[in-house]
Order: sequence, then C-alpha cells, then structure tokens
Amino acid sequence: MFKTHAHRTMDMTEGPLMSKVLFFALPIMLSGILQLLFNAADTIVVGRFAGNEALAAVGSVGSLNNMIVSLFIGLSVGVNVLVARYTGSRENQKVSQTVHTAVVISVLGGLLLTVVGFVAARPLLQLMGSPEDVIDLAVLYVRILFLGMPVQMLYNFCAAVLRAVGDTKRPLYFLTFAGVINVVLNLIFVILFHMSVAGVALATIISQAVSAVLVVHSLMGMDGPTHLYLHRLRITPPILGEIVRIGLPAGIQSSVFSLSNVVIQSSVNSFGSIVIAGNSAAANIGNFIYQAMNTFQQAITCFAGQNIGARKPMRIITSMKVCLFWAVAFGLSLGTFSCVFGEQLLSLYSADPAVIAAGMERLYVFCLPYFLCGIMDVMTGALRGIGYSILPMVVSILGACVFRIFWVMTVFAAFPTMFCLMVSYPVSWLITLSVHSYFFYIIWKRRFKQEFTAEELARR
Repeated sequence: MFKTHAHRTMDMTEGPLMSKVLFFALPIMLSGILQLLFNAADTIVVGRFAGNEALAAVGSVGSLNNMIVSLFIGLSVGVNVLVARYTGSRENQKVSQTVHTAVVISVLGGLLLTVVGFVAARPLLQLMGSPEDVIDLAVLYVRILFLGMPVQMLYNFCAAVLRAVGDTKRPLYFLTFAGVINVVLNLIFVILFHMSVAGVALATIISQAVSAVLVVHSLMGMDGPTHLYLHRLRITPPILGEIVRIGLPAGIQSSVFSLSNVVIQSSVNSFGSIVIAGNSAAANIGNFIYQAMNTFQQAITCFAGQNIGARKPMRIITSMKVCLFWAVAFGLSLGTFSCVFGEQLLSLYSADPAVIAAGMERLYVFCLPYFLCGIMDVMTGALRGIGYSILPMVVSILGACVFRIFWVMTVFAAFPTMFCLMVSYPVSWLITLSVHSYFFYIIWKRRFKQEFTAEELARR
C-alpha cells in the first residue's frame, strides 16, 4: 500500500522551482491548517460538554506543553536537513543512518518527555499561577497527554524524513485520518463516557499513535536509502551529533519564543477580559496565516539542503527567492482578507461588539504586516538549510524575543496601549529579517563563492 514510487518523492535539484515549491508546500500548509481545525474542535467539545473548568484546564497548558516539547521537536529539523542534504549528494548510507538514528532518538526523547511531564506537571503549573479550581484537571490533562509523547515524537521525526525527500502528501493523509479519529473519540469519551479532560487527552494520544503507526509503516515500505529496517535501529554517533548541532538551536529558539509570548500575554491580561477575549480570537485567526507562510520556511530548508548536497548553490538562491515570493503572496493576501472580513471572522468566536472591536485592533496592527514574519522565517530556513543553525537561533532570540521583552519594559511601559504592545511584533520582524538577510549575504559571498568553482556556480 505504501510502496514508494518516483511520484511520491521529489528531486529538488532539477526542474522548475516555482511550481515545485508550491507543490511541496501545499500539503504541509493543509496539514497545519487541519491541525488548527482539529485543535479548535477539541476546545469546542470540552467547552460545550465538559464545562468551563475543563475548558480552562485544557486552555491553560498550551504554553507549558510548547515550552517542553519544542526542544525535542527542534531536533526533527536536524533530521530534515540531514536527510535532504545526503539525498542531494547521493550519500545513501548516511541517509539510512540518519533515518534509523532519528527513529531511535524520537522514541527515547519521547520517553524522557513522558517522565518530565508526569513529574513536573503540578510544580510547573503552580509556578505559572494556575487557579486552584483548575489545577487538578490541568495536571491530569498534562500527565495523560505526556504519556503519548513517544508516539508524537515518532510521528514528527518520521514525517521529517518523508518531507526531506519531497513526500509531503502522505503526512497530510495520515494527519487527516488521525484528526478525524481524534474528533470522533473526543465526542465518545467526553459526551458518552463523561471523561472530561481525561477523555480529550486520551483521544489525542490514540490519534497520535495511529499517525505514528502509519508513518512508520510507510518508511518500512519505501524503496532506497530511506527504507526503515527494524533490525538496523541504532544511534550512529556522528549523525546524532549533526542532528543535535542543527536541530537543538531550532528547539531552543522555539522554546524561547514561547517564553516571550508568555510575557506579551501577561501584558495583554492587564487590559481586562474583553481585550483578552478579542486578542485571543484574533490570535487564532492569525495562526492560520502563520501556518500558510511557515510552510515556505520548511520548503526552503529542504530545497537548500538537497541543493547544497548536490553542489548547486545558485539553485539555493533561486529556491529562496521563490519561497520569499510565495510567503509574501500568502501573507499579504490572507492578512488583507483577515482585516477586510475581520468582523465576520471574529463573530465566529464572540458576538460581543466590544470583543470584536478589540480583536480588530490586533488584526490591523498584526496581520497586515504579517508577511514580514514570513520573510523572516524563510531567511531562517535558508540559513538552516545550508548548515547554519546557531546563527539564526541567536539572531531570532535577540531580534524577536529579547527585543519584545525590552519593548514591554520600556516603550510599552511609557505608552501602555494595545496598539503600542502589538506594534512590537512587526518592528521585531523587520529587525530580525534584516539581520538574517545580511548574514545570509555575508555567508554566501565568503563561503560559497570560494568553495564552488565558477562552472558550478553557473550550473542550474
């Protein structure tokens, strides 16, 4: 069923790039949007059928979950880059070693996360100020959720392998199938068996297990170096070192981003419940725009990885330009759409005119220039794709995270308005993308023009 043929993978080192990038990115985009819709369905089921306390419990653990999980999810970026690079350079043995190392560390990392989540759930939630009437349900939800970390990590790492060779459709199919199972089980566990947050968490890990089984089965059925042999499962130390070198900075960056968002959210909370509700609704709308643009960060990481392996640096530049074009196109069009039809979109979350007005303020300041975030992400992906991971991590943490915290403590403290708080985002995007672009130019000029011959630079 899952036997791999040529049409399921993609040679990113040959052929027209405009259509190839879009063909690669669209399934990832749909996967992200579907995940957002399924998460929204989880929230709706809990809110409607399990009560406000259960809803608050589920909603209060998102930032905690992201901060803990992001570190290991970042390692899958290293897997993606290495598989793409070794595929481009036709180093089949290293591709195979990367695949088998990735599977082992995903399971081991998942088991470690299970222990950490189970032990640290209550103290961390207490540290975050989780209310007394919510914390018991929140702890139960987190602990059950973290029992499924091995299968969640396994899916993410194996899906990274598939995407690195251009197979973005099957992760979409698997996620869709698992998402439907998740929604159905939510309804059964919460409505029929009255399991509240435990039912939602259990439905989540069962659906994740289904997607993990499907993606592992697909790797076991593939031809070539990405074929997964269970008897070859072992860690290759040099490969692990490269995965950590590339992936760990990406994970640290994601974790720190979560921390900076907590600081921003605490400032939003100072404006009261109406603004909090409007900001939350607008943020949910913005998540869909971000998912659309972020797929082109993943695209340039894979395209740059394969082409640096194939020693085709000029194709990396062309791929980057194409990804920038699509990121800006989707960011501008969806950002404009969200503002033009913002009131109608926000009314799906609340009928209160005050909440809608507060949400519109965020949409105008945040979503119209959101394409700047798309440019920033593509430049980050390009640097990671050519093997530089610590540099974009440092620049992103300083330019986006530290800058926003500094802005809250200085500019926002002097002008405590919602507009002033939200404008910190586009300013930070502009600063960060400018620095990323500068460093990419310097690296390109100093490294690639020296490393590759004139003939190789001219080759397309």
